Amino acid sequence: MSATTRRAGAAFAAVVLIGTLASCSSATESETPASGADAKSIILITPTAIGSNNFLQLAVQGAEAVGEESNASVDVYESKDPSSIQQNLDEAIRTAPDVIIGVSYSVLDQFTQAAADNPDQQFLLIDTSAEDPTPNLTAAVFKEYEANYLAGVEAGLLSTSKNIGVVAAVDSPFVHRWVDPFFAGAQSVDPAITTAVQYVGGDNPFGDQARAKAQAQILADTGVDYINAAASGGNLGVFEAAEANGILAFGVDTNQCLDAPGAVVDNSIKRVDVALQNAVTDIFAGKSGGFKSYGLAEGGVGLTGLEPDVADSKCIIAEHPDVIEKVAAIRDQIISGDVVVVDPLTAG
Repeated sequence: MSATTRRAGAAFAAVVLIGTLASCSSATESETPASGADAKSIILITPTAIGSNNFLQLAVQGAEAVGEESNASVDVYESKDPSSIQQNLDEAIRTAPDVIIGVSYSVLDQFTQAAADNPDQQFLLIDTSAEDPTPNLTAAVFKEYEANYLAGVEAGLLSTSKNIGVVAAVDSPFVHRWVDPFFAGAQSVDPAITTAVQYVGGDNPFGDQARAKAQAQILADTGVDYINAAASGGNLGVFEAAEANGILAFGVDTNQCLDAPGAVVDNSIKRVDVALQNAVTDIFAGKSGGFKSYGLAEGGVGLTGLEPDVADSKCIIAEHPDVIEKVAAIRDQIISGDVVVVDPLTAG
């Protein structure tokens, strides 16, 4: 069994208050701690507070799952800014767990340097990787662009205004994995489709629902009828704007159709929990270093609409079996290599 402790920033506390984190701290603990001679320990560091960020929630679920199966305690250190990421990382290194996990490209520089400075400590990066990693730095990355291309195909087949958009957190090469492939997928089935993107920005681009909603409203005012929501914790704001304007959205990472039934068409799924669980299991087995990339072929990304239980998903795509059939065929072409989706992160 595993014990899970959560805290925010670099301060400790024993108060349970997930979702309302600021400079205060919080902790939760499961019933039975890891114990015995074979007990292990995991520390997971997030770049921001978890709150409604489903991507970070998946990472925690993966850590808890591998903790349960590996008799490992799990500590979750929730950062609130770049300085607290470093503070949490320094504290984790002093604690010396069996593995320290960092989530998202926001922690890349700190983890790369820490791994080089602490060769006896195992580190794991989720959703990013170092250019020249040390042997004690493992990474699990995703081909999000493949799933977003398929979501774009759906938007291209369904759009009546021939005008689609994306609300993205920031304008960066990595985040463009949710922007460019979505547009490319739509235009692959309908070249007449026009596109537009709005960025959340601000002090909290991955969690600001109000700013995300405002950007979605701008798109709605220009005649967009489908929006890919790529604002992490801000996606709920996009869904609110979609509902208010009678347009539709796409979610990310998990089934966000459950968050806004009737407003979300489908989701570009990223199985962060599975990738994290697999990577930690390998590290515990003595297989560390390098990276594994999870795409459609590896089952690491996909669409809710292509899952067997789509009928129960509350996703609008379930009402369009003809579209699902076409998208499934394109998925198979991507897996076979007949269709190549460009990765914006590595494109010249």
